[in-house]
Amino acid sequence: MKNTGSSASLATRAFELLQDRLIFLDIAPGDPLNETQLGLELEVGRTPLREALKRLESERLVTTFPRRGTFATSVDITVLSEVSEVREVLEPLAARLAAQRLDHRSRGELENLKGQLDAASPGDSSDPQDALRWDSTIHRALYHAAGNAHLEATLVRYGNLATRIWCLAATRNPTPTEHIAVHSQLLDAVLSGRGEDAAEIMREHVGEFEQHMRKVL
Repeated sequence: MKNTGSSASLATRAFELLQDRLIFLDIAPGDPLNETQLGLELEVGRTPLREALKRLESERLVTTFPRRGTFATSVDITVLSEVSEVREVLEPLAARLAAQRLDHRSRGELENLKGQLDAASPGDSSDPQDALRWDSTIHRALYHAAGNAHLEATLVRYGNLATRIWCLAATRNPTPTEHIAVHSQLLDAVLSGRGEDAAEIMREHVGEFEQHMRKVL
């Protein structure tokens, strides 16, 4: 039975679900996306699904070829330096702004994430994607807490590209435990309103990501 929500809300839901499948390589690079099958799986009609696919194409997660269909894009590891150059500037800015602008709703979300993170110890998980999903969830929450929609949209896009590269590398070398553990320190700095500390922790965190990727790739 198809979901009966509004077309806009269904398109957003389909976009978010497919985005995560593409980012974490559940849909492998180069794989075709069958619209009929996806519509049934996601319980959405053709119109919202195609709206979602258009958004995914703008995020460079899928590409459409006339008369051939839509495919997951390849993971281009050559863009690592370019992605890192943007993230090393904007990620610390987002962390600083989040610490300065934290509202009641974002505070509750970050406190909840920190509590779950401290209890879960995802860096010790046998599943490398567990750590990657934690990383993505926390970064996205901080982008939103920064209170700048343009900054958030930019960082989500570049964060997605970085995560796809990371997922590719995780099959060769698991995510270092310390890379995930630092999120607790980062969240603590933001929740305490220590903007400069949060920015510096984030700067080191993003820099370590690139260094680790270069060793693996």
